[in-house]
Amino acid sequence: MINSKYAEHLIKDFSISPEIIKIVNNAEEKLADRYKEADDISAVCQLKILKAFQDNNINATHFDWSTGYGYGDSGRDAVERVYSSVFKTEAALVRPNIVNGTHAIASTLYGILKPGDEFVEATGKPYDTLETVIGKYSNKFEGTILDYGVVYIEVPLKDLDVDLEAIKASITDKTTVVAMQRSTGYDWRPAISLENLRTVTEMVHSINPDIIVMLDNCYGEFVDFYEPTEFGVDVMAGSLIKNPGGGIALTGGYIVGRKDLIDRIANRLTCPGIGADCGLTYGQNRGVLQGLFLAPQVVNAAVKGAMLTGLIFHDFGYEVMPKAMSHRSDIIQGIKFLDPDKTVTFCQAIQAASPIDSYVTPVPWEMPGYQDQVIMASGSFVQGSSIELSADAPLREPYIAYFQGGLTYEHSRFGLIKSLDWLFKKGMIEL
Repeated sequence: MINSKYAEHLIKDFSISPEIIKIVNNAEEKLADRYKEADDISAVCQLKILKAFQDNNINATHFDWSTGYGYGDSGRDAVERVYSSVFKTEAALVRPNIVNGTHAIASTLYGILKPGDEFVEATGKPYDTLETVIGKYSNKFEGTILDYGVVYIEVPLKDLDVDLEAIKASITDKTTVVAMQRSTGYDWRPAISLENLRTVTEMVHSINPDIIVMLDNCYGEFVDFYEPTEFGVDVMAGSLIKNPGGGIALTGGYIVGRKDLIDRIANRLTCPGIGADCGLTYGQNRGVLQGLFLAPQVVNAAVKGAMLTGLIFHDFGYEVMPKAMSHRSDIIQGIKFLDPDKTVTFCQAIQAASPIDSYVTPVPWEMPGYQDQVIMASGSFVQGSSIELSADAPLREPYIAYFQGGLTYEHSRFGLIKSLDWLFKKGMIEL
């Protein structure tokens, strides 16, 4: 709740309308039970991560780093053991030379697919940057998955969720990988629930246990009590500048799963014969481990901020995804503005609420890997970090802005307050 002293600072230092403060207070009261559930999840995830640190005897020597090839980098190996423990897998790759989440997912696909294999995308249209990896726009990019003779099958969603019968019908004797994207991405749907991820995984393995179930877990880590690899997902990938980096990791990505799959992926990340044995961590081990340790609390802050944003914009008459009171499977809150000016204003307000580059005005631009102009607000300590307060939107109908992050709940809430203030002062909403 916003107390009187805090409200005084909002009004005096940031010229926030008292009416906006009242609206936020009322919404927080409505969300009290949902916030308690989020706190419970965060506490359990914190214990899981603490146990992983203790079981792997993490100590100060793991913060050191080597040079050259990186042979015998005990810190790198320790980080990967911790990730394997947290996600309950046989092996892990956690590397700073994985440049983003898309690279982690692409490396996974290139490692486990061979020419002639069938690759089924079971959760409909994938995120924009993954479409270029697959080769849906192969006239623009070379070296895509389709260029290597892989057959791609995309199964549309049904009623904004997985279509089990359609997925089952898409599987053939040549199907090697069934992939899923947990998060909303730039689609208009809720994140796929853990229950439905489990259902798809179990169904695929019942049809053919040799089919690899792969998951893009970006934005989903530590949002629930357990992770998808705990119920049979064979391999999973994500970004360290999203949830698991806790706002501390400077770069990198992770891939966790079966050891035989991780070995194959490592051979593509480096080369056959070298695999995971080489690769410097450039002094990043401490930050990666500290970020992971802080991640449950940071994710909790982001989840609560997303709930609050969803509820308030819903009450203003906007369609939001997911609904504020619904169970969440990622940290993203979509708001359908139906208006490019409102979408841009919202994102610019988030930038203005940031600690870094708050004076900068983001504008839509031709961002690499995207088919539409995109506006991205991320005044973050780590460039592009979307576990920090951020918002982005492709400039296409129906003009949806995606809000996420906040290293603290207070900052995530302030981003919302700032957006309401800007929209109000521009005459785009009425209080």
